[in-house]
Amino acid sequence: MKVISYNLNKHKAAHELEQLVDEHAADILCLQEAVSDDLPSQIAGLRLAEATVRNRLGLAVYHRENTYTALEVRSMALKKSLHDRVLKPAEERMLGVRMRDIDHGQEFLIASFHAAPLTALNSLRRKQIHAALAELSTLGVGLPILMVGDYNYPVFKESLGQRIRDAGYELTLSDSRTYTRYKFFRGHYDFATSVGVSIASITTLPQGSSDHLPILIDAELTARR
Repeated sequence: MKVISYNLNKHKAAHELEQLVDEHAADILCLQEAVSDDLPSQIAGLRLAEATVRNRLGLAVYHRENTYTALEVRSMALKKSLHDRVLKPAEERMLGVRMRDIDHGQEFLIASFHAAPLTALNSLRRKQIHAALAELSTLGVGLPILMVGDYNYPVFKESLGQRIRDAGYELTLSDSRTYTRYKFFRGHYDFATSVGVSIASITTLPQGSSDHLPILIDAELTARR
């Protein structure tokens, strides 16, 4: 399956989604910093499974309706940073969907994730990542998990990767950096954590109107865990 993850930068890049899905034949689309009320029910043949409703800048998951069936949805408010408490940009930072592959009958969990901003500590973001993965696991015990999005984790990813592996998951970066707005903070912000999923590649796509570049994940489900 082909999954696109894109931080829309306060919905500025929403007009690009139709062409993006068409051009890369995406099966699933995961969004961050979207204005939920302005999202269409369909984008280039993908149906909206769910969008968060308590966020000023929300999350959304779309899926190809003739390939996958959305069975259950869960959003989660993670431990808040000071930025979240003062400005309240995002109450829900993880949106997970339990999907079923229509042809093969296999179920899996897909999630759009947006970690706390750079004003927070890496330790808080690590707690958010682990909490989100743990919550996803409760949607379907033993099911493959693919969580993509904006992790806001430009440095010390080697340490993060080891912690993720110690917890039984894999961390996979894209082939080039995904954030370019500020020179000092440029790097890989958007990537994937997974288990029970074989990731062939994660490609950083050309930059559009957002300060984040979209990523394309080429993945295949493996056996149940």
